[in-house]
Amino acid sequence: MFRPIAYELTRCPVCRSADTEQVAGADEIRGEVEELWAFHGRRLRPATPPERLLDRLAFSQAPPWRVVRCQGCTLLFRNPRERPSELEAAYKVDTPAPAVLAALFENQRRSYRTQARRLTDVLGRTGAGVEVGSYVGAFLAAAMDAGWHFEGLDISAETSAFARERGFAVSTGTLETFVTGRRFDAVAIWNCFEQLPDPRAAAVRARALLRPGGVLAIRTPNGAFWLRLRRWLRGPAAAAARALLAHNNLLALPYRHAFTVRALSHVLHDADFRIERIVGDVLVPIADEWTHRWAAIEERALKTMLRALRGSATPWLEVYARAE
Repeated sequence: MFRPIAYELTRCPVCRSADTEQVAGADEIRGEVEELWAFHGRRLRPATPPERLLDRLAFSQAPPWRVVRCQGCTLLFRNPRERPSELEAAYKVDTPAPAVLAALFENQRRSYRTQARRLTDVLGRTGAGVEVGSYVGAFLAAAMDAGWHFEGLDISAETSAFARERGFAVSTGTLETFVTGRRFDAVAIWNCFEQLPDPRAAAVRARALLRPGGVLAIRTPNGAFWLRLRRWLRGPAAAAARALLAHNNLLALPYRHAFTVRALSHVLHDADFRIERIVGDVLVPIADEWTHRWAAIEERALKTMLRALRGSATPWLEVYARAE
């Protein structure tokens, strides 16, 4: 049965400013959604199962009504936005089929070796950590392979159970409900910091979980990249812009927040962190057995090109910050 979604107006979730400008309205977002479906419709085989469209054409949250840019810290965010209870409900029930989870685990485990290596390099050693939004446990596996002792935390009971079946320690809940007397060498928030209801509170809570000198690692979409590329969607470079955005899950911006380096710096500084490293990156590979071969080659070539760029010129950002 359809249940209407409750929205609320908000100030900037990072700096609390009410001074914003609209950068995309409902009609523009609707147009990007249609372009996204057309884009992947050409690249996926006709018999692609609906469950394989998750996080490519179908996302946990509905497209935004309106996206604004904070004039103070430059954060891009939905306004109005879904209430926190709506967000929590969506992630609790939005669980792919077991076969899809298994495929995601194997694919992402290989990709997360890079993050495990970078985290070790920034901290200077391995240690104990907790991953917020651990999902299928792919990073937990990659971290274990690299010598770390990570445990997971995820809002979904189903995905938490999936990861526990593979031998990982995973708690079901949120940062706010996660209670422990231990402190960690690292807290990792890969691919979900942009969906948390209150990123400021999340950074403060992460700081409380860390030992002095511990590292917070965040991987998140680059709002500045989305803003720059979408301006090309109506010009002669429209096809290239559409491909770069769609292959990185940025077309129609299916996220609650889109951080710039400036906005991330604001959040981390206020939570008593010192940024050690900012790394530009791309979305993990999304091509699978349902993708036409030429489309998989296209995705690989575009992402290889983007990886050669530096810092904020890339579609995704990784920030490593040390607890002061």
